[in-house]
Order: sequence, then structure tokens, then C-alpha cells
Amino acid sequence: MTAPPSASPVRMSRAAVAALGLLAISVGSLESVVSPTLPLLQRELNMSPAQGALLNIMILITGALITPIAGTLGDRYGGKRMLIRLMAVVSVGGLTSALAPNLPVLLVGQLLQGVMLGSLPLTFIVVRKNLPTGAAKAAIGLVSGMFVGGSMVGLLAAGPVAESLSRHWMFALPTFAIIVFTLLVGKLMPGDEPSGSHGSGIDWPGLLLLSGTLATLILVLVLAPQAGSAPVVFGALVVVLVAFAAGWVAVERRAVAPMIDLRMLARPMVWKSCVVTFVICLGTANGAYLVPQLLDVSGDGYGFGASPTTIGLVLLPGAVAATLAGPIGGIGERRFGPRTMTIISTVMMAFALLGLSAVHGEIWHIVVGKALIALANGLCVTAMMTGVASYVDEGDTGIATSVLLVTRALGSAVGAMLGGALLTANTVAGSGVPAESGFVTGFVIAGITAALCLLVVRTMHEGVKA
Repeated sequence: MTAPPSASPVRMSRAAVAALGLLAISVGSLESVVSPTLPLLQRELNMSPAQGALLNIMILITGALITPIAGTLGDRYGGKRMLIRLMAVVSVGGLTSALAPNLPVLLVGQLLQGVMLGSLPLTFIVVRKNLPTGAAKAAIGLVSGMFVGGSMVGLLAAGPVAESLSRHWMFALPTFAIIVFTLLVGKLMPGDEPSGSHGSGIDWPGLLLLSGTLATLILVLVLAPQAGSAPVVFGALVVVLVAFAAGWVAVERRAVAPMIDLRMLARPMVWKSCVVTFVICLGTANGAYLVPQLLDVSGDGYGFGASPTTIGLVLLPGAVAATLAGPIGGIGERRFGPRTMTIISTVMMAFALLGLSAVHGEIWHIVVGKALIALANGLCVTAMMTGVASYVDEGDTGIATSVLLVTRALGSAVGAMLGGALLTANTVAGSGVPAESGFVTGFVIAGITAALCLLVVRTMHEGVKA
């Protein structure tokens, strides 16, 4: 049974919540600097569209691997302790990206930065253990919104910093902020007692098999566009993926203290939230990759030839919408339930993506479409996150929200790689300019997928515990 509201005493000060919010802004800023400067990075490092899409999802690759582990370890050993350690790794990754002289080193830095995605479930653990239920929901919505809202700072500042200083400084500045606010969080945030509900051991076989499953899945997605040129290698990877997944399920079903309780995943509220989150994030990432490319390209009757600074300004309204979506999504979930908020956001996502596929000849078309995509993503993900966090037992908060964040990462990876594959396939050899059909096809596929997601959404209950 879920712990009653009185079981969560008020031990976290407003200053501690504010420190978490500032850290979330800094982390979100570092996460977002690649998006508006991706065309610039592709030119400086001589990357193809597919390589650019890979760079765009490197953070998500590590995030998919580390998030369930971070959530589980946070539940067991304390959210604050794990959060400080993760931020140390993020800082190393940010500095590596800042100093990277070439693409391989930059990819390593982005992989290390990816552990930042594990910070959200750790924050939720501490908030839920130190605040009453109502205040905890508001704080979760605030931190989620600030994490997304940090992208506003990154989108706005990355282009000018990269153009006036260099690409190195756009990674260095938010990294310095993360270091400062991590120290502040360590001083102000109260500790949280580890949970004893999961046993004392760590499910190392399950951890390794889950990591192998997720890593192989990402590799399959990366190599999918070139599957035809190496069908044997691609087929072998698919077989390895199936073997990892089957082995993980078998181990988790027998583990005394599994990394992820499969019984929890079987609950309708949880698995349906995962499906919806995957689809919404697929559409968001598809738009997040294709829109900057469309703004940068100068094609025959399409594209705008925009600079990184201009791209950041065009993307800024979307970041503002995403910032507002976090708190609004939390409030909406409490008042109307996750199903209603998800229907609204799913319809909005489908409308925006299909609209961009049909109309993208003016800057304001891009601004409105990207803002609607960002708003839909923020509303849906926040509603799903707060709904699931309140649905499961307190001791499962970290792992339950981690599962959603893994789903978010996988959906985003699929969306970005889909966009990169379509642009690569629709680029005339020697021209370096993707055809307009590549953009249109990407928006249409993501939009139709979002619309079909309504078949799942309509079966969801309004947060009634199974």
C-alpha cells in the first residue's frame, strides 16, 4: 500500500528545493547545447546527417543504461548520496566535451554526460521522502519543469557562445554551473534514509543483462539505416539483442532483489505510461533533430540557411513552452488525471508534426510547430511521471520513474535516428543537401505514430491503482 501523506514529514527547506531547481536548470542547459549547434558541429567535425543524429542521442544512450540502475541504487542506499556521485561524473563528461579536439573524444564526453538523466529519479526519491504528498507532487513538477526549462538557457546561449568564443565554451560554462550547484545541493539538501524493502544485495546478473540489452538495442538502432549493406552483421546483432532480453527476463523473474520488478511493469498504469512516453518522445526527438536541420539547410524552395544563433532563437519559444509545461502538467495531472492530460498532449503532438509536414515554408510555421511539440512533450511526460510516482509504493519511486525515463531515452533515440536515416537516404551524393521529402516523411511518420497512440491512451484509467 502507498504510504499515507503524513508518513512524509516536512524536512526539506525552500532553499534546498531551489538548489535542486538551479541544478536541474544547469543540467538541462548542458543537455541542450548540441541541438541548436548540431549543423555547426557537423561542418566543423565533418559529420554526415546520420553521424549527427548519433551525436544527438549519445546522452540518451548512457541515460538509458544508467537511469534504472541509479533509481534502484537510490531507493536502496539514499537518493542524495547517489545524486552527488552522478553529478561528479556529469562534470567530468562536460569537461571532456569542452576539451574534445575531435568527434571520438566528443562522443566519449557525451556518453559520460548521459548519466545526468539518472539524476531525476534520485531527486524524486529525496523529495518524496522529505515532503508531504501534495508538496512532493508540486516539487517533482517544479524540478521536472526546471530540467526541461534549462534547455531554454542552453538553446539561447549555445549559438552565440559557439560563434563568439568556440564550441568548447558552450560545454564548459554549464559544466561550471553544475559543479557550483552540486556543492550547494550537498550542503542544503537533507539526507534520506535508505530503503530496506529491496534486500541488501545488488542484482548484478540482472544489471549486466539489462545493460547489454539496452546497449545492443541502441546499436541496432544506429546501424539500422545501413542494414542492407551488412545484413549478416545486422541480423547477428538482432539475435544478440533477443538473447540479452530473454536472459534478462529469466533472471529478473527468479531474482530475490531484482533491478526492475517485472510485476510492477505488468501493471496497466505503468506499461501504458511507458508506451505513451515512448511515442511522445519519439515525436519530440524527431522534431528536435529535423527542425534545426531544416533551419540550417538552403534548398530549392525550402530551408532558411540560418546561423546557430538564429536557430537557437527560433527554438527558444519551444523551450519556454516546455518550461511552462512541467508545472502545468503536474497541476493538470492532479486535477484531471493522467489520461485527460495525455489525450490533450497526444492530439497536440500529432497535429504539430503533421502540420509541419504540410506547412514549413515560413519561420513562424517552424516556431509554432516546435513550440506545440515541446508543450505536448512536457505536459505528457510530467503527467506520466507524477502519476506513476504517486501510483507505486514509496520504496519503488526511484525505479518506477527510472523505467519511464529509460522509455523516454529509447523513444528519443528512435526518433532522432529515424530523422537522421531519412535525411541521409534523401541526400543526393556530393550535394550534402537533404531533399525536402526527407523532412516531410519524418514529420508524417512521427505524426501518424502519435495519432495511433490514442488507441492506448483511451484505455488508461485516471490514476486508479491496480
